[in-house]
Amino acid sequence: MSITRTRLTPAASREAALEAARVLLIEQGPQAVTLKAVAARVGRTHGNLLHHFGSAAGLQRALTASLAERITAGIGEAVRRARAGEADPRLIVDLTFDAFGREGGGALASWAILSGDRAALDPIVTATRQLVDQLGPHEGRPVEAITLTLVLTALGDALMGGEMAQALGLPREAARAMATERLLALATGPGAAPASGFAPDKDK
Repeated sequence: MSITRTRLTPAASREAALEAARVLLIEQGPQAVTLKAVAARVGRTHGNLLHHFGSAAGLQRALTASLAERITAGIGEAVRRARAGEADPRLIVDLTFDAFGREGGGALASWAILSGDRAALDPIVTATRQLVDQLGPHEGRPVEAITLTLVLTALGDALMGGEMAQALGLPREAARAMATERLLALATGPGAAPASGFAPDKDK
């Protein structure tokens, strides 16, 4: 019995492959994102994916670009809402940490670094720079430094945050809470009240 494959436009076929690659990344890690595995997921041939991406490295770079675009769009919207007083700044932190954690961005970045393909990080770097430029300063204060701190903290938390928090006797959410404090300090200026409970207790 012959198998009838659904006809997709080239754009739709490419998007289906990227979504399958994203699921593989989350479920099994970056080493599982191969042309063969993605082709099996979407019912396409290895040759079809070669046509779209050129190689496994090309597929992973396209996945990184797709993730970076989608994630920075969500973070950008959260920043705009927080600046307008319509959202808690913690949402910005959670979106960033989730991007590197459960969305697999941290694993993908570390895989690129360890494999020597640092150019695969370009979409993340470029998307972040573009987002910062689009948002601009907050009440006259530049946001580059807090962005750097937030991204690197989220990346580190994704890679070994659980282990370090446990070793130091801190809650698993400690890094997110402290990152939120930094955002609040930027929003309200020096002397802002800490929100996470990790500030020293002045009564002791």
